[in-house]
Amino acid sequence: MAVFCNPVNINYRYQFNADPRLHGQLKICREAADPSMICFRGRYYIFASMTLGVWVSEDLVHWENHRLPGELPLYDYAPDVRVMGDWVYFCASRREENCDRWRTKDILNGPYEKIPGTFPFWDPNLFVDDDGRVYFYWGCSNITPIWGVELDPETMQPIGEKAALVEGHPFEIGYERVGEDNSQLPASEAEIDAACAAFHRRQGVDESRIPEHLKPLIRGMFSRRPYIEGAWMDKHSGKYYLQYACSGTQYNIYSDGVYISDSPLGPFTLAGNNPYSYKPGGFLPGAGHGSTMQDKQGNWWHAATMRISVNHDFERRVGIWPAGFDADGELFCNQRYGDWPLAVDSLKQDPWRDPEWMLLSAGKQVTASSCVTGHEPEKAAEENVRTWWQSASCSRDEWLMLDLGKVFDVHAIQINFADDRIDIPCPGPITGTSQARYIEERDLLTQWRLEGSADGEHWFIIEDKSNAQTDLSHDLIIREEGIAVRCLRLSDMAVPYGQRPCVSGLRVFGLGNGSSPAVPVFTAGRNGDLDMTVSIRSQEDTVGYNILFGSSSDKLYHSCMVFRPGDKRIGALMKGRDVFVRVDAFNENGITEGTCVKVSDNT
Repeated sequence: MAVFCNPVNINYRYQFNADPRLHGQLKICREAADPSMICFRGRYYIFASMTLGVWVSEDLVHWENHRLPGELPLYDYAPDVRVMGDWVYFCASRREENCDRWRTKDILNGPYEKIPGTFPFWDPNLFVDDDGRVYFYWGCSNITPIWGVELDPETMQPIGEKAALVEGHPFEIGYERVGEDNSQLPASEAEIDAACAAFHRRQGVDESRIPEHLKPLIRGMFSRRPYIEGAWMDKHSGKYYLQYACSGTQYNIYSDGVYISDSPLGPFTLAGNNPYSYKPGGFLPGAGHGSTMQDKQGNWWHAATMRISVNHDFERRVGIWPAGFDADGELFCNQRYGDWPLAVDSLKQDPWRDPEWMLLSAGKQVTASSCVTGHEPEKAAEENVRTWWQSASCSRDEWLMLDLGKVFDVHAIQINFADDRIDIPCPGPITGTSQARYIEERDLLTQWRLEGSADGEHWFIIEDKSNAQTDLSHDLIIREEGIAVRCLRLSDMAVPYGQRPCVSGLRVFGLGNGSSPAVPVFTAGRNGDLDMTVSIRSQEDTVGYNILFGSSSDKLYHSCMVFRPGDKRIGALMKGRDVFVRVDAFNENGITEGTCVKVSDNT
């Protein structure tokens, strides 16, 4: 059985970001984002921002990182890749310069032919229709829309005028609002005026002397309006599905929405199922700015950006989820258990099937050889990628131990290493047009040993990577047949740059032999046009809850995982549209479905 667990298990490269606001200080973190995923000649490829390469797989489970030629714009964001006949076309983002394209018949070995660009763009997406006509979409702004235009397939130059296709509507579309859990309303014109005036005073600038082309940008800084970005087009059953990202990659609600049309250049109508890619809860949230494609068996998959954003707003990872189209032509993506192990069938598979194994490690007892204040051992079992245990030294004698409380049938362990305020000299020259930085070119190492025990006294090796020549910060160990384990001990750790090891998640999955939770008790009420509150009653023998909601009782396509009962606000609703809710409970033994209800208006 082929199994993966998000984020994609690959070597994420470190970025040395030269943020001008920090007066020469670097912000250092790992990053990969904005994935373009394609199938080309029987293999899968992911091109992601700031990776210096391409990820390659035969099965969507095991990925290898290959370097790309240096003449490609590897320091530019949002690489776009599309197959056109025997060729693969590649481009990336530059706001102020004409963006060139490249094409190749061999992604890994080249050569790449350059096609000179004729205009600047950001967040590009190329689409080839069934009739061979070529269309192009781009845009990343909170003041301008996503644009579309037809291209000449030979010269890649525009045919006709560009058309505005998607704009933000945060007063009608809840998931487009910025902030954690879509918590911030757009600013009023008076609020923007006041914020701009205060900004000009702080900068000592006479507002009347600011160039006209800069004024909208400054106002956009204070508007709290969503960035509408990351276009991707798919065609299914004669319909065109223009996908877009919002409302900020640094928030847990970074998501992908979709509009539908009978024509590649519109007019487009907001789909009933929105946001179709949305993962605000769980261990690693975020599911925005992605791509959607079919595998060799005809299954649909969606790849998108997941959020950490602790050391830098752009501290990000890449996830992959099952997707598809329902009988009514609605595009969906299943992220209910979107950072748990997922089995990939070699044939057609059910995108809505429950996970094979349950989460065993959440909230369990964790001890360690040492820790740094604020980074205690229990942080490694909080199911929160933004908190972590940190050892007091970088000695390989340090260890972290998780006690599951009893012996379980363990099938998968995910070891997630974090970074804590790295402060080292930049190992190379700062470069790049979109954001000045240096991307670590060396292949670094992450090493460790994992042991298991049924009684905490007699130990056996589960996996020994103490001499590994890889750098996998979200590594996954699969034991399909299962192993009987109560305690797990992570030791002999060495991580890049000689850091003190940090572990954000020692996550264990398997099967218990007890009962599933009782049917959850909850209420749900709508608080205005765009928000609802789901109140879950506390119950015993429950690890967590999945709040499922959608446009009808049989289309509960959206989800939000929480680990505590009580009130949870969901801010992703759309004005004037019905919403139905179901809460499922889960523990180490299984999942218990709740009762679906139509949400009433509490206002």
